[in-house]
Amino acid sequence: MKHAESTLITSAAVEVAAAGFSDQAIALEHALQRTRAFAEPLIAHETLDTGENTLQHADAVAAILRGIGGSEAMQAASYLVYACDYLNRPQEVITKAFGESYAALAVETTKLVKIQRLSRAVAGGNYISPAGSHISPGTASQTENIRKMLLAFSRDLRVVMLRLASRLQTLRHYAATKLPVPQAVAAESLQVFAPLANRLGIWQIKWEMEDLAFRFLEPDTYKTIAKQLDAKRIEREAAMAQLRTDLELQLQAAGVPASVQARPKHIYSIVKKMRGKQLGFDQVLDVRAMRVIVPTVADCYAALSYVHAQFAPMAGEFDDYIAKPKANGYQSLHTVVLAGGASTGSASTGAAPPRDAAPPRDAVESPVEIQIRTQAMHDHAETGVAAHWAYKEAGAKGYAGVSATGAYDAKIAVLRQLLAWQRDVSGGEGADNANASRANDVLDDRIYVLTPDAAIVDLPTGATPIDFAYAVHTNLGHRCRGAKVDGVLVPLNTQLHNGQTVDVTVVKEGGPSRDWLNLDLGFLASPRSKSKVRAWFNAIAITETIAKGREAVEKLLQREGKTSLKLDDLAAQLGFKTADDLFEVVGKDELSLRTIEQLFRPAEPVVDDDAQLLLKQARNAEKFKLQSSKGGVLVVGVDSLLTQLAKCCKPAPPDTIGGYVTRGKGVSIHRADCPNLRQLLVKDAGRGVDVAWGQPKAGASGGLPTYAVDVTVQASDRPGLLRDIAEVFSKEKAHVQSVQSQSTQGTVWMTVTVEVADASRLGKVLAAVGQVAGVHWVRRR
Repeated sequence: MKHAESTLITSAAVEVAAAGFSDQAIALEHALQRTRAFAEPLIAHETLDTGENTLQHADAVAAILRGIGGSEAMQAASYLVYACDYLNRPQEVITKAFGESYAALAVETTKLVKIQRLSRAVAGGNYISPAGSHISPGTASQTENIRKMLLAFSRDLRVVMLRLASRLQTLRHYAATKLPVPQAVAAESLQVFAPLANRLGIWQIKWEMEDLAFRFLEPDTYKTIAKQLDAKRIEREAAMAQLRTDLELQLQAAGVPASVQARPKHIYSIVKKMRGKQLGFDQVLDVRAMRVIVPTVADCYAALSYVHAQFAPMAGEFDDYIAKPKANGYQSLHTVVLAGGASTGSASTGAAPPRDAAPPRDAVESPVEIQIRTQAMHDHAETGVAAHWAYKEAGAKGYAGVSATGAYDAKIAVLRQLLAWQRDVSGGEGADNANASRANDVLDDRIYVLTPDAAIVDLPTGATPIDFAYAVHTNLGHRCRGAKVDGVLVPLNTQLHNGQTVDVTVVKEGGPSRDWLNLDLGFLASPRSKSKVRAWFNAIAITETIAKGREAVEKLLQREGKTSLKLDDLAAQLGFKTADDLFEVVGKDELSLRTIEQLFRPAEPVVDDDAQLLLKQARNAEKFKLQSSKGGVLVVGVDSLLTQLAKCCKPAPPDTIGGYVTRGKGVSIHRADCPNLRQLLVKDAGRGVDVAWGQPKAGASGGLPTYAVDVTVQASDRPGLLRDIAEVFSKEKAHVQSVQSQSTQGTVWMTVTVEVADASRLGKVLAAVGQVAGVHWVRRR
């Protein structure tokens, strides 16, 4: 559609117009006039992308709907659909003016029109002949289009009628104007919309749409068949008129009240039979056809008996669709007899001809198809399910003769036909095996099932009732405990099929079972359902981890006498956004409680000794000997000297170590190979002192003292890497004090601070870490 800026009505202006309508209660009998008056200023001077005037198109759509028995409300909605494109807020404005039902229908139909337009542009409008598959080579886009159509139809079944009527009018417009028809429009009409009308039994739309679309797609073939039909049209019509009159009079004379009509000839159906059965034009039996309408089913069989008594029936050409209706509800008796154009009896007296009378030669050579049905069957055959669409306007008391229960049953029946149509499109009758197989593969990855409220749910093939429950609502899936499929109790791992109605039983509270994630048990097929179940158990695990971390932190605060400290403030001091983030890493043992303890411990007192005095004492000692310091390090010639382990290299027994006398902080202990120690000694060699490890003393807990060392790891970043590395340290009895990591382009560098009593065991630990999947190298820092 064209969107002229001048015709785009502002929200305020439309609300004023809507207010005029909403002052009165919406009366159904006035809906058509009111919606047309509402839409006319918006669309009267606009054109569709087909070149047709928008208002004229809407008028024609309403007329088509009226012709097939569509309600006045449905006709009224045809104007609102085309007005949507010229409203700033169509849902809000139409709801205010006409109610939610009209707004939902108009907006849903407008969305679907846009989807179909986009799909045609992508697919390129490929066409398959009647003997081929119904899916065009633009498989992906066409399949997605069909799925979206199906789901849109399920939300409001009236969308089906509006789209069928609109497409038929588009074809009529092209036929009347003789404008070039986009192949995509004609192919979609023949391969998607016509099968839909067929499934719903709306023959009036089906036949006309097929003939028009085929005329545009194969004009030469269409003209050829049309010429053959017209070759002896005058002679044939005269003979058929005489036969029709005679048969009607004779049936009435025989006590069967009947009305006999000539049945129209549909070129596309003739072509399908010729190609499908490899017949010539003269071999197609329903080129000449009549329809007999009688009051009751008993009259149908009485009329059939009389016809077979008067004309020679052709073997194998009889079908009883009354006893065994078609899937779309069509009922009728079909028979083919040999009859001529001459009168078979006295029209004036109604006397039947003698049974042994020889029929005229042309009667023997001229087959005629006769369909026999009641008026109700005929109405259904012409308009299909149109009479049942009133469910949307029906309240609790029903509407238009359709009770609430009856409307629900009708809706279910229509939805099942829509599901059958979806399968028809993937591989229709007459499709060759290769094409049908290819087309079926396209749509076989999805199934559509119905809720108890008659809504369609889209699921992957192999889906179970649990998948169905999760597709409807996550909470429904969590609480699912049982299911009925088409009213029968089934196990929860039962695979569902197209068109089934599923009703799940739930508990008030509860969650999924871990068995649902067992692939061998087959409870879940949908990736979405599996992720929902995993998320449930992950949430439980995180909750438990947070509770564990909270308990540990609160106990620590009690020991330290810091119970008044706000937990969020503590988390902020440690670099976490929330207290739960702190509890989670503590619960996962990714953060040592000693890190928290260090926040509450006062710093070691600084000994304000003169560094030069210490050196003098060490150099002038009469006897050089190692004296023990408080840090477990022996310093040459000095007793009880303050020492500290350097943070740059973090020495630990049995590393070779060296000392450096700092200014005011005692002796700093480095590993002998520490680059920082070498630089310090280069600047001032006189400050170096000899040091060694003393005898280890038991700590407060009775174990050996531990020393913090840094380990550097380079690895490929992946989920669970930190957990795997931490597990190795835990198995090797190396407590992880802290972890710092940095990731760039898939590679992660970690600095892990661990506590060890003996650095000589670190080689074994590092070797084990190096075996972790994804680790490139690991070494002590």
